[in-house]
Amino acid sequence: MRFVILPALLLIFFISSCKKEKGNSTSPNLVLKFKFDPTQPRLNNVGQPQAMPAGHAGQSPVFNKMSAHYVELAPTALTALGAGAVLYRAGETTAGGANAIDFDKSKFAGNNETFFTMPLNTIAPGDYEWLRISLAYQNYDVKYFIDTVIAGTTIQQEFPGTVASFIGFNTYIKNYTIKNQNVAVNANKKQGYWGFETTANIGGVSYPYSATGQAPDGATTVVNPLFATSPIPAGSCAVTAAFTPGKLKITGTETNDIVIEVSLSVNNSFEWTEVVPDGKWAPGKGESVVDMGIRGMIPKIQ
Repeated sequence: MRFVILPALLLIFFISSCKKEKGNSTSPNLVLKFKFDPTQPRLNNVGQPQAMPAGHAGQSPVFNKMSAHYVELAPTALTALGAGAVLYRAGETTAGGANAIDFDKSKFAGNNETFFTMPLNTIAPGDYEWLRISLAYQNYDVKYFIDTVIAGTTIQQEFPGTVASFIGFNTYIKNYTIKNQNVAVNANKKQGYWGFETTANIGGVSYPYSATGQAPDGATTVVNPLFATSPIPAGSCAVTAAFTPGKLKITGTETNDIVIEVSLSVNNSFEWTEVVPDGKWAPGKGESVVDMGIRGMIPKIQ
């Protein structure tokens, strides 16, 4: 019996050793990390600087997390959307009727967190000048103001709120959580659907509140400086930007990770029409939100 067991043990040890050695051999990756920058230039749909329009105001939200639906590397400004190296496409479904992003299968990342990793040896070698990321979902904190009466005196109080904003072309949502409040949907929602949650403490009494809504078609800013040579479909959120400090070069023989910091401009990205021109969002006074779109992207090769 000894002579049967011993070879079997040696075989098990040999297989285990091979597996361990293989597990330690890893190829370098392309790594994409999100950064949310309130000081980055505020751009319009065609990539030009845009000041706040007259009669409007905005604030730079504090981001909790972001999700993207699509990642593509484009070699030139003439590369049509989808004709570059498509690295990632989130799960989709027709459960709600028309084809839509499946929110349940989405990936999320916060500030300075990794959103996407892919082995470099699986990407076609070449020089890539442009990055395209189709953003899908954003969750962030904002502040708003309410006039309250305390001891007979009217004062303007500031309160925190959380926004869940769906900016993908179409999203199938079973349910989602804004901050603490869970919202059941079980339907497709077009770009611009949002949920808002807050708890205002007034005079020592808490007033929880939540609401949902839908922005008009075309209200979400999507920055694409290649609009003339490589347009994107209406309702898409494929934000486009050139790599810096130069083109992304992939040879297929890399020995180290290539890390891309995807810096997204949140410079006054939460924008509303003003009723009282004081730069403070007061929804109770009829100050309606008109835009929640990211205001630009800078992909930095690190």
